[in-house]
Amino acid sequence: MREIRRVAAVIAAMLAVTASAQRIDIIWPTPHPAFDEGKPASKFLQEAGSGDPASGGFGGVRSAGRQFHEGIDIQAVNRNRRGEATDPVMAAMDGVVRYVNPSSGDSSYGRYIVLEHPGMAPAVFSLYAHLAAVDPRIRAGDSVRRGQVIGTMGRSANYRIPPNRAHLHFEMGLRMTNDFQSWFEWKKFGSPNPHGVYNGMNLMGFDPLDFLQAYRARKVDNFRDYFGQMKPVVTLRIATKKSPDFTERYPALVTRHLPMLIAGWEISFNWSGLPFRWTPVDATVVRGMSTGEVKVVHYDQAADEADQSKQLVRKSRGQWVPDNDLETVLQLLFKRR
Repeated sequence: MREIRRVAAVIAAMLAVTASAQRIDIIWPTPHPAFDEGKPASKFLQEAGSGDPASGGFGGVRSAGRQFHEGIDIQAVNRNRRGEATDPVMAAMDGVVRYVNPSSGDSSYGRYIVLEHPGMAPAVFSLYAHLAAVDPRIRAGDSVRRGQVIGTMGRSANYRIPPNRAHLHFEMGLRMTNDFQSWFEWKKFGSPNPHGVYNGMNLMGFDPLDFLQAYRARKVDNFRDYFGQMKPVVTLRIATKKSPDFTERYPALVTRHLPMLIAGWEISFNWSGLPFRWTPVDATVVRGMSTGEVKVVHYDQAADEADQSKQLVRKSRGQWVPDNDLETVLQLLFKRR
């Protein structure tokens, strides 16, 4: 039985590699035609109140560059007589509905849907937020097809979005941990977590517009290509025998087979703190390090300082060490308490 499972695992891995080498099928998730027509982002991004369309983009685009925005905000093109957006929101890729939040007031996302795309490598999620309504036929566990309508664009949130700024907040990214609830309780936020592992604090995005532009230009064909081109801003070495569930869910991001006796990891993070490359190491690499110790082995200071919205590393006693945002990611991944 063990041998059968081993062979099945090998076959599954081979199929995943084959699938990841193919060009994926993906569409723009709203009827707005500007992206497909090759127009600049200013023609379809919804500004966030400043009047600058860039504030609807990804990254440190708000509060003079200090506030991080996890996705992109796409303008409405259709409205009813009351001025409310009526654009259908569509699944960008084939996937599985993992979470539906039908309530507008218990998240800054408002009503939102999270899809997972297990046919991709890595199996990214996509998120569709501020919905006016969720298609009543959509349920967690359902399979959806690329282009299938899953909701209606709106402005739901636990803060006020005026009608003229209704939009789709669209994310693509990775989920940090299956054990989010224990971290949430440890942090003592003083509020409940009705969203389980699909709480926004457990979801880390990459720039969907950057991916889609690279895909359209045929610089990448799939997410494996895209992650393979990411530039490391920080690389950490951590001494631990733990293999986070992150590496089990996203084996495409692990650079080589696990050694029989894993002693640690070297993890590369991009400019937004996304852990995109994982290399398992043996005891010779972490010799002299205590269990749980973290060392910064690479830091691109210029690339980090280009965006002020994330705190990745800081100096302590003359050495670079993880700062608040990177430490939070490590807490989630390795259950550091």
